[in-house]
Amino acid sequence: MNLKFSDEDLVALGRQALTVEIDGLRAQVPRLGTEFARACRVCLDCRGRIVVTGMGKSGHIGGKIAATLASTGTPAFFVHPGEASHGDVGMITRDDAVLALSNSGETDEIMTIVPVIARLGVPLIAFTGNSSSALARVATVHLDIGVPAEACPLNLAPTASTTAALAVGDALAVALLKARGFTEEDFARSHPAGSLGRRLLLHVNDVMRTGGAIPTVRADTPLAEGLMEMTRKGLGMTAIADETLHLLGVFTDGDLRRALDASVDLRATRMDQVMSRQAKTVRPTALAAEAVHLMETHRITSLVVVDADGKIVGALNVHDLLRAGVV
Repeated sequence: MNLKFSDEDLVALGRQALTVEIDGLRAQVPRLGTEFARACRVCLDCRGRIVVTGMGKSGHIGGKIAATLASTGTPAFFVHPGEASHGDVGMITRDDAVLALSNSGETDEIMTIVPVIARLGVPLIAFTGNSSSALARVATVHLDIGVPAEACPLNLAPTASTTAALAVGDALAVALLKARGFTEEDFARSHPAGSLGRRLLLHVNDVMRTGGAIPTVRADTPLAEGLMEMTRKGLGMTAIADETLHLLGVFTDGDLRRALDASVDLRATRMDQVMSRQAKTVRPTALAAEAVHLMETHRITSLVVVDADGKIVGALNVHDLLRAGVV
């Protein structure tokens, strides 16, 4: 059967589905009370991991909840309840806690492993849409995540109910995150390959150029030779240092333009006559993100890296930071 629907009809159906899902989420807010706090306490007191389980669509939601918990400071993993009754229940230890999702609260695969969970003495948190269900009755903590209706017009396909379960799982993860004092740095350590991880874990000494790659000349070096050093090292600048490599100043492309405007003699002029003495520097232990901030603030493209005594230990430019994924 090929029903005829106009574009307006399709948009209206989509909006109706979203409205039903929003109503389902709104229904969860007043329910977050003592039982939610108890669920948080179970997770905070857990010495092992939170083992999340669910069947079908609830299983997909459970997998996402486990991933969110794990990435925000609460060790967790997902176990398929069907596989659990065939050996995977051995993954659950006495130090763990179990979070089971079942809208009906009667899912056979979950109820099959409940006795094993009980024998281990492991606390069981249940998310169900039926407070009088078998799972709700045996749970240590039960959270009612029932919704007024599914977005599915047949009221059959899990839609609003799975959205509600996902949202309450997020609420649990966020509450635990705050209670644990989880920081941006902690999050970065869980996401070392992400942009936040690069910003918070990479330090200047991870990306800077060292040794012979650092453009450096002496104060009495002729400007012409200083320009050759800039060209060879490709950083758009050169540092000017004394015999102990302590920074005296820096000469950049901008300084070159000013020198040319003044018609200086490239061979007769010394580097200390045209260098900028107030050079912008960064420490090797600083976050690479701090180097980015310095460059943006002062509208420069390169930095000299110095230690606590002002000795040159490295150099970097915006391209080094781009390659490291910090910018």
